[in-house]
Formats: sequence, structure tokens, C-alpha cells
Amino acid sequence: MKFLNIGLGSMGKRRLRNLHALGHRDIVGFDPSEARRKEAEEKYQIKTTGHLTPELMDEREFFIISTPPDRHLEYLQLGVQHKKPTFVEASVLSDGLSEVAMEAHKQKVIVAPSCTLRFHPLIKVIRELVKSGRYGAVCNFSYHMGQYLPDWHPWEHPRDFYVGQKKTSAGREMVPFEMTWLVDVVGIPREVTGFHGGTHDMGVDIDDTYSVSMRLPGKALGTLTVDVVSRFATRSLILNMERGQIRWNWEEKIVKLFDANTKNWVHYFQPEGQAAVGYNVNILEEMYVEELGRFIHAAKGGAAFPNTLSDDIKVLSILEKSESTNRGAVI
Repeated sequence: MKFLNIGLGSMGKRRLRNLHALGHRDIVGFDPSEARRKEAEEKYQIKTTGHLTPELMDEREFFIISTPPDRHLEYLQLGVQHKKPTFVEASVLSDGLSEVAMEAHKQKVIVAPSCTLRFHPLIKVIRELVKSGRYGAVCNFSYHMGQYLPDWHPWEHPRDFYVGQKKTSAGREMVPFEMTWLVDVVGIPREVTGFHGGTHDMGVDIDDTYSVSMRLPGKALGTLTVDVVSRFATRSLILNMERGQIRWNWEEKIVKLFDANTKNWVHYFQPEGQAAVGYNVNILEEMYVEELGRFIHAAKGGAAFPNTLSDDIKVLSILEKSESTNRGAVI
């Protein structure tokens, strides 16, 4: 199988590692940066190019887009134009996606937007517990994701890559990144409201904290807090159901379920996993490998990838609607 890896930055290199882990070696990497191309050639023994020619795109069988979010659209359009199954990293910009989705459907081209956390082993457990119905309907949930932005790329200042730009900022990006797995568990919200703003001077003009409240299907309510000022990286969830409570804190590597029927706590332990050098120990490489494997399987005619551009557009609308209500009554 022949892959075209578009973008050789942090995520692009991760996808090269994923492809190698899956046993794939016929890869051409594209990046305008000569330094990034040279690094990829030396570390991953692949061919690279600074130019995307029609001949190259026709010759490659699969596209993987790992560019900054504001460049996704142009490469998605190329993937559909050349009728190539295309995987694209999580986005934060909805402009043009509806048109690409319609054209991809017309041309019968598979487009797989990233939904990495759906492949986290304990999020799979959470989903199964909720979807099983054994503990009744969801009543409410509170979820917090926090990281410290300068820790993302310690080798460069946030102002020097997309996370330091207002529209593609880290805090803004992480709202749909987290909502993509949350809606898979609890459903698409019926109503959304929220606040967002800058709370900490990190040398960039961005909104570093988002608080999103939502009314879910049925009677359930939920809150999502995303921030990029947390000095200790965290993901933590409390989810209440009619006959149970789920607690998850990612550094504990356990999902805890209180079963109200038996009055007992049940623990689900995270399997052992690996984190790439320089990344948070809780960011498991295995979920990225599994995700890319599912894309390849779908592109070869197997089971559909669990996320679509239409799904992505719905999730991005949650972000946009939350932003449009960034106001409140003064007490």
C-alpha cells in the first residue's frame, strides 16, 4: 500500500510511527520545510518532497493529512479530487467542510476525520457502560480537560505554530477534540451555552479557557471545561446515571463504577501502553495506531470508520454555538 503523508510536523511524525507500527513502509512525506523533510528521512527512512505534483498524488493510494488545521481544507479537496481515501487530523474550522463532504459522497471517496480518544481503552469502557443500559439513563456529567500550552511543544513558543492563533488556538481546538468522544457516549446536545476567554498571559492572544454547558437528549445535562493553563495535565470525568456513577481520572488509569444495585464499586483497569518520548505519559501511542489501522481497514472495504465529516461538522457547530452565547446576566 502506498501512502502520502501530508505534513511532517509533530502529528505528521506520529502518523509515520503509526504506519511503521502497522507494518507499512511505502510512504512519501510532503512538507514545505526542508528541515522537517530531512528529519523525517533520517528518522523514518522515507522519501520526501516539497512539492505535490499531480503524478505523485495519482500514484499514491492513501492520503494522511497532518497539517495545521487552517490547511486541512485545501488538502481534503485534493484528496477528494484525486479520489483517494483520506484521513485528516482533528479540525477546529468548519469553513468549506460541508462542500467537501457533499463532493466526497458524490465521488464515493472515504474521508476519515480523526477521533483519537474513541480508541482510548478506558473511554471504550465508559461508552460500553453507558450504552449497555444496565445503569439507566444518563442524568448529568462534568468533564474537565486541562493542559499547559507551553508544554505542548517545549521546543518552540506557542506564537510560532497554530495553537497561538485565535481561530486555531489550543483551547478552541480541544473543545471539539473532546466533544467528539463525549457525543459518542452521551449523544448530540439539544441546547448549548458557554463562556470562553483568556485567563493567563502566555505571550499569545488566545482564549485559553472554555466552559460549555449543554442539554442532552432526554433530561440530561452536561458541562465541559477545557483549558490550556493547567500546570498539571488532567482529564477527569464524573458521569451520573439513574443506577450508577462513573468516575475517571486519566492519571489513575482506572474507570470506577459505583453500581447502585449492589452498592459496590467496580474497577476497570487500563491495559499497559506506551507514550512517545517527550509526550505526557498518559497519551498512549496505541490509540493512534488503532485509529489509523481502522482508517486503512475502512479504505480497503472493511467496516466503516467511526467518524465522518458530517459528524465533525455537528461537533464543530457545538463549539460555534457555545462561542455565540459567550455572555451572561450580571449579578
